[in-house]
Amino acid sequence: MKVVDIKNLTKTYKKNRGIIDLTFSIEEGEIFGFIGPNGAGKSTTIRTLLNFIYPTSGSATIFGKDIIKHSKEIRQHVGYLPSEVHYYDDMKVIDLLKYSAGFYKKFNSKRMKELAERLDLDLHKKIEDLSFGNRKKVGIVQALLHEPKLLILDEPTGGLDPLMQNTFFELLAEERKKGTTIFFSSHILSEVQKMCDRVAIIKEGKLVKVETIENLTKKNLRYITIAFEQQAEQINFELEGIVKKEVNGNEMTLLYSGDIKALLNRLNALPMKDLLIEEPTLEEVFMHYYEKGGVDNDF
Repeated sequence: MKVVDIKNLTKTYKKNRGIIDLTFSIEEGEIFGFIGPNGAGKSTTIRTLLNFIYPTSGSATIFGKDIIKHSKEIRQHVGYLPSEVHYYDDMKVIDLLKYSAGFYKKFNSKRMKELAERLDLDLHKKIEDLSFGNRKKVGIVQALLHEPKLLILDEPTGGLDPLMQNTFFELLAEERKKGTTIFFSSHILSEVQKMCDRVAIIKEGKLVKVETIENLTKKNLRYITIAFEQQAEQINFELEGIVKKEVNGNEMTLLYSGDIKALLNRLNALPMKDLLIEEPTLEEVFMHYYEKGGVDNDF
């Protein structure tokens, strides 16, 4: 079942870039990554899905329901964590969470206390006394408290220390086991690679690619380190399929998308001392797409 289904979704502004003709879907129980640098259109997409802003054209459904016509009904089953959380400063954390739970007609005091304990969050502190990281924890509890069917997370780990990030990822894994679908927007690629099943890459408001993490990192693209017996800059090494080349001392590193046999044949004639061939990280694949402007004929 498609929990989120986006078709030709467009939001244009007079001066600022929006999103252009986005089409993709998210399956039930999936952790779906949405990646791109700041300003690429991630938050605009999310805010349009949640009906905070109206699309210029195109359409989208959540749980099979139109995001505009049925937005109130949809929100009952969606947990949302914005990239920046803003609350009433003079409220205590516990009062804020009870207040927000009222919108969902569902308050579970035991769950609230368990989540706060896991995140090391003091429920009796005032919002104004919380650090940015602790405010983010309030947002996490708020998003999870009513046990939503869909979690929409916009840059969720900002402000969290590494230990708390691990706790947060554990919570997401537990929600996923319950069948919750997670839409995870981030510019931190290592997080996306760690958590997500599939990923959409967005550039300047346009969709570049939707693919599984496994396929993105396991297709023809390879990260290759070659150690030569002499300074690598003295080696004239050109070959079709080299996406990127860097030289450091006697080492040369390549991002390579060509035929591996052709590479080995070429290297066989050179004074090579050592060779390492690895799968690229998501970050390297991502940079490949950005530098190529989204053209992926070599994949």
